[in-house]
Amino acid sequence: MTDERNTNRTDPETGEPRGLVLEIQRMSTEDGPGLRTTVFLKGCSLRCRWCHNPESIRAARETQWLGVHCIGCRLCVETCPEGALSFSESEGVAILRDRCKGCGLCAEECPGGALETLGTWWTPEALAEEVAKDRAYFGADGGVTASGGEAALQAAFTARFFEACRKRGLRTALDTCGQASAENYRRILPQTDLVLFDLKLADAERHREWTGAKNDLILKNLELVRDAVNAPGGPKELWIRTPIIPGATDDPANIRELARIVSDVAGRAVTRWELCAFNNLCRDKYERLGLTWDFADAPLLSAADMERLAETARKNISRPGIVNWSGSTCTDDKDESSTGPDLRVLPGGGEREAENERTER
Repeated sequence: MTDERNTNRTDPETGEPRGLVLEIQRMSTEDGPGLRTTVFLKGCSLRCRWCHNPESIRAARETQWLGVHCIGCRLCVETCPEGALSFSESEGVAILRDRCKGCGLCAEECPGGALETLGTWWTPEALAEEVAKDRAYFGADGGVTASGGEAALQAAFTARFFEACRKRGLRTALDTCGQASAENYRRILPQTDLVLFDLKLADAERHREWTGAKNDLILKNLELVRDAVNAPGGPKELWIRTPIIPGATDDPANIRELARIVSDVAGRAVTRWELCAFNNLCRDKYERLGLTWDFADAPLLSAADMERLAETARKNISRPGIVNWSGSTCTDDKDESSTGPDLRVLPGGGEREAENERTER
């Protein structure tokens, strides 16, 4: 399922690789140490059924409709050259996804700002110059993170972007699901200071059921990243992150097996393993894209649930002090409607804030 269509895109004038960027998120505390500017790239090689960033999956520009801003003028319908839009008083604007080319003309003409085009092309130098504006906030630990989607699919762009960031004295982090070619990682890792590597499910078939692909390539790439961290000139750190999804990844048996993988495969290259609590803040994203979400009605986990899974991880890993959990939880086992953040001091990780809606892919 690996999709590397964007890897070879180049700027027609300069010949530089171009990257399709979904969003630049500033002042992030969830994508590595310290305050960070996170660049989310479009295009993902997995199709996780719990995905919290559905707008990042397609490796192409696309359009979303925000009904609250729509004034019903129908100008977008008249503007679209592909005939991809229609309007009704009861449903508002409908987008025919198989026709929409993401050209953005409808968004440009919409007087209410109800249509938004997702995806902007950047060159590495221009993007590095943009994120360098935030250097004053990074402090001793912060920096720039490339996330997604899957940043490793746009390897030529991501590697050059990281190189340009480092020339400006910025620390770099790659947030990856592990599902890209080894060649792509070899291009990016020499310019990377920290790797945030997702491990979701240990069993290959269950991984395929929930994400659309087995985990064979992911585990091979984990070895590749481990070796790069342990080699001179490679990334300085490796963090493992596991999204804890109700009914999918929250099985203690899965956590035990992942602990074995972290210990036996990643070894001492790993300095942090973070269990990231499920959240439901992305429901509106699916509606805006005309999609349904399997987890729209799933409840938040309790703090006790997360602590139990963290303890399971600690008991089955060679270095229990690297295990943390973070994220929003319900206030207690009886009240699963609360979305207030849980802020606590955890063994091995210190004080961590609740993660925002971009925690799990």
